[in-house]
Amino acid sequence: MALKEKFARFTFFSLLLGISLVFALSAVSASAQTATASPTPAATDAKGELKSSLSALSTLYQSEVTKLEEKQKQSKELYTDGLISRVEFEKGEKTLADARAKVEEVAKQIEQANKPVPVLNADMAVGAAESMVAWSTGNIRIDNLIRFYGKQHGVDPFLIYCTMSQESGFSSGATSYKGAQGLMQLMPGTAARYGVTNPYDPAQSISGGARYLKDLLKMFNGRVDLALAGYNAGEGAVMKYGNTVPPYSETRNYVKLILQRYNKKPVS
Repeated sequence: MALKEKFARFTFFSLLLGISLVFALSAVSASAQTATASPTPAATDAKGELKSSLSALSTLYQSEVTKLEEKQKQSKELYTDGLISRVEFEKGEKTLADARAKVEEVAKQIEQANKPVPVLNADMAVGAAESMVAWSTGNIRIDNLIRFYGKQHGVDPFLIYCTMSQESGFSSGATSYKGAQGLMQLMPGTAARYGVTNPYDPAQSISGGARYLKDLLKMFNGRVDLALAGYNAGEGAVMKYGNTVPPYSETRNYVKLILQRYNKKPVS
């Protein structure tokens, strides 16, 4: 009887110990999963700022599209009545199409920003590091031109790349509703200042844009944020507000988006 009682007690304590181990292992597993899956507060904040900037930019671009749609509706009536030329009407159509393309591009960026932040484990970390080795526009000739003129004019090629991405999305035929043209979206006056006779020519556009960035960086003592603000709103606007980023929503979002990309600079 005493032996059976001891055996029963042994069985009871063994079962209790087994249950305790199961709960302990479950807690450790859950803790590990939470630590792996949850992004850091810094990553969450950065992503939140990016999404906020993109949302504000989308609102601005959509507002511009709405204005252009109304203007083009009136132009169509004038064209039908023979009061404006076909060339003028088609120019308005092209401007509207470019504005809509900007809205679509920002929508894609917002969609990308809404995707979960990937969590790197030890195996993925090596691949991620390798993927950051170089940047590319998807066109090797344009990549080479960016590096060539960046080196020639003393401007970081990756800054040219980031600016070009935001300005034209790497489209050499891009024209904004304000009249900016080509890969670097040079305004006619800026193009003339830097001897650019064909702003849609990739080499001329990149050279002119690089020289403009160089002058802006020199003007604002190497401040990349102010150089970008000057590129978007004009150096006069930056100086008008005491060498700060002008309080224009488009300009502030423009600077923020490019800097967020530029500050994650890969090895070029």
